[in-house]
Amino acid sequence: MSIQKPKGTQDLLPGVVEKWQYIEEKARDVCRRFNYKEIRTPIFENTELFQRGVGETTDIVEKEMYTFPDKGDRNMTLRPEGTAGVVRAYVENKLYGEPDITKLYYIGPMFRYEQPQAGRYRQFHQFGIEAIGSVDPSLDAEVIAMGYLFYKELGLQGVKVEINSVGNPSCRAVYREALQTFFAPVKDKLCKDCQSRYDRNPMRILDCKVDTQYGAGAPSILDFLDEECSTHFAKVQRHLTDMGIEYVINPRMVRGLDYYTHTAFEYKAAGIGAIDTISGGGRYNGLVGTIGGSALDQPGVGFGLGLERVLLVLEAQGVQVPGVRPLDVYLIGMGETAENEVARLLFALRSGGLKAEKDYLSRKMKAQMKSADRFAAKFTVIVGEDELSRGTAMVKTMATGEQEEIELSRLVEALKAKLAP
Repeated sequence: MSIQKPKGTQDLLPGVVEKWQYIEEKARDVCRRFNYKEIRTPIFENTELFQRGVGETTDIVEKEMYTFPDKGDRNMTLRPEGTAGVVRAYVENKLYGEPDITKLYYIGPMFRYEQPQAGRYRQFHQFGIEAIGSVDPSLDAEVIAMGYLFYKELGLQGVKVEINSVGNPSCRAVYREALQTFFAPVKDKLCKDCQSRYDRNPMRILDCKVDTQYGAGAPSILDFLDEECSTHFAKVQRHLTDMGIEYVINPRMVRGLDYYTHTAFEYKAAGIGAIDTISGGGRYNGLVGTIGGSALDQPGVGFGLGLERVLLVLEAQGVQVPGVRPLDVYLIGMGETAENEVARLLFALRSGGLKAEKDYLSRKMKAQMKSADRFAAKFTVIVGEDELSRGTAMVKTMATGEQEEIELSRLVEALKAKLAP
């Protein structure tokens, strides 16, 4: 039996990879305009980073992490999300010493052990941003707007923004007691996970897909916000309104990670059945201190967007994403001397910035022309013994069939001129 890829992973083949590249280029372009700089962190980190940063009561830490001992008997984990690693790098590399706030983005693979399904894999890819160093509510709105603009410019239709405030530790402590009081009569009926969450983090019960019926009528976190949290949340809403970004307040949103404070948000999009969550994020004041020590604590806000989910929605909505770019030029040499010249010309064309190819299978003229068609070449350059004797090449415009003889010495510049918009 042949060896196959692990469950929950995928091979991104030519023809598909180009769509990924387009989406990644769009992400980088949006980040450039919003003044975010790329950071690349290790794919594996010390397990303690995620236990401390993500939260030990989360499904990620309790059930989904790929954790293993290395040869030095240290516990390592393949990163299940991006924020913790970025914050670790922020602290370790003393990025907090910069005079301005730190604005970073990342694109790369994450790993979670869960049941694969449409748009969800055990190795998946995220585009995420982190803005660290300010409590300004306009930064929350900027981050939300940035994700919204990314989706909009890709062509996704019907993207909606849902927001909530999950408060700060002090008002959440009061809310925690209210939730425990509310769920106490049905505690024994809750699923096993939620019975554990009842004591450790009852807010997570609101996020459970099994016990939704028991959460109906639960108190709203918005009724427990103190003045600081209420003011912050109101300003975020004001900024979003001023930007023209429509949003809905969802008081039951808690997100799946423990580090969130104040603003939490999600993006929803039509096209994959019912309206579904495609990504989200929020503010995480206190996370930097949790990972690096209270003396280094800095407020932060960010999001993580799954690229597989983006592709799924784009396909479902019928949005065309640019795929393989066609060839600019396909070269055909007839005879050994002409083949040698074609090899030289091929390098010259590529050095000049053109996408060019030739035959490597010693096929006849007709087969090579078919190959040029398969590559959707815009021009085919034919060099035979007669052309060589005249120092020329025959250039065929594939769309019209028109042919023109051009001197070899000016072939590169002539083709570049023909291809110019």
